[in-house]
Amino acid sequence: MTDFLPKEVRAGLEEARKRDLRKRARLRVQAGDEVYPILRFWESGFALDAERVQHLRGLVDIYDGARHLYQSLIVASDVEAGELICTMKRSTMAHDSVPLDYERDEDAPAGYLPSS
Repeated sequence: MTDFLPKEVRAGLEEARKRDLRKRARLRVQAGDEVYPILRFWESGFALDAERVQHLRGLVDIYDGARHLYQSLIVASDVEAGELICTMKRSTMAHDSVPLDYERDEDAPAGYLPSS
């Protein structure tokens, strides 16, 4: 059906689709000081708007609003149909606390009372 539409109408429809994806996107990627909204996200990668960023590679942080979700290593990025497709080599979940280097006892006391 889009084969019969004029070039200007197709460009307008594509721009409206991208604008709608950007509005609904809560996920964003932070690379250094730059922040970009994620249009689509899947297990091994994500898509960004190719007009906002031309190339992305290296260690990035992925956020859902203000919550830090992942720290990911991007190894490849290609432009397809106006989207920058980023492929992740690894994606590590972010934690709120530092991991322990010992096993914590389940029945250990929460704290000690000072002697007076």
